[in-house]
Amino acid sequence: MTKTIHGVIFDLGSTLIRFDGDWPILLQDSLDLLIDQLQEDGLDFDRSDFRSAFECALEAYDHQRQSNQLERSTASLLQETLSTFGHEEISPDILRRGLKRFYSVSETHWRPMPALHAVLDELQEEGRMLGLISNAGDAENVQRLIDKAEIRDYFDPIIISAAIGIRKPDPILFEMVLDQWQVNPESIVMIGDRLEADILGAQNTGIHQIWLKPEAEVSAATQIIPEKVTGKLVDIPGLIREFEAKGQ
Repeated sequence: MTKTIHGVIFDLGSTLIRFDGDWPILLQDSLDLLIDQLQEDGLDFDRSDFRSAFECALEAYDHQRQSNQLERSTASLLQETLSTFGHEEISPDILRRGLKRFYSVSETHWRPMPALHAVLDELQEEGRMLGLISNAGDAENVQRLIDKAEIRDYFDPIIISAAIGIRKPDPILFEMVLDQWQVNPESIVMIGDRLEADILGAQNTGIHQIWLKPEAEVSAATQIIPEKVTGKLVDIPGLIREFEAKGQ
């Protein structure tokens, strides 16, 4: 018995594109540019104090969002930090310009995965719908990365957690794709590198999963077992056809 896989949902970071920078070092350059932009826009504060405060806020923020599946935007985090320095209700344009400078450093260190466009072309040629769900704190940052990789035209929908307020593995994000495509979850496959986000979220929604195993060492202490595993994006079309051939 065969079945048809109608659609494929991808994660973005470390699935379609990969980061080749040293984040702790890049963070310091990013903070410098953020502070430069905010002060160019007329905000007055001590650079050192603000740097320490925002860096601590980012660390606490990352821990929080990993634990409760809620997504705060980095714009709200920046506004909250600035408020402690006497700058309340900052213009959204000022926040946007600051964060664009902040992310400009890391954005230069994202590279397409090998065979990225060839894989997406093959899936489209097979008639499969393609969607993207990304966990991220800044939607505009993700949109720029999508354009940098030249992959926007492949995906509909594109769902970013910062714009929704929740993160994978919350089933709501996956159900948004199913609602748009009007298909059953059994005819969809999720591709991602994070077991606790991509794979668990798909499992909780009844969607097939392929774990694109990251190069870095992954703890074996997990009960999240994906249906299929590969270390190469180029393997994805063949693995999807295996789901169809076995009628899974």
